[in-house]
Amino acid sequence: MAELPIGSVAPDFSLPNQEGQTIRLSDFKGKQAVVLIFYPADQTPGCTIQLCSARDNSAEYEAAGIAVFGVNPGSAESHQRFIDKHDLTMPLLVDRGLQVAARYQAVMGFGLIKLVNRTVIGIDINGRIAFYKRGMPSTREILANMKAKAVK
Repeated sequence: MAELPIGSVAPDFSLPNQEGQTIRLSDFKGKQAVVLIFYPADQTPGCTIQLCSARDNSAEYEAAGIAVFGVNPGSAESHQRFIDKHDLTMPLLVDRGLQVAARYQAVMGFGLIKLVNRTVIGIDINGRIAFYKRGMPSTREILANMKAKAVK
């Protein structure tokens, strides 16, 4: 599966979070960098580890001026239960139909079945892809790459 190239314009999106508030990437352009964590499902072991790690490192993201969002097709109610159970600090976005995940090349398919392919994407303050990696990259790796791209 292809990846979005570093330096390319990040696809804009508008998605509801667990509280029903609409989050638009365009609202962050020129103001704040964004990290999107596309993850398969709420309450699963790998996803819990990944999002709890982001929670545990939230001060580092905040200090770097980066807003962090989890994204998957789960319902707002499922997202809220996940946040409540694990004291998650980032909003979780509802991507019904995986439309945003598909635009970010974060979907894998098996015939008619489509699933989120665990992917972390950093978008700089100018709305360009600054980091793109499958799996569970560390906060250190994400921030190092985001800062390196911001300097250029």
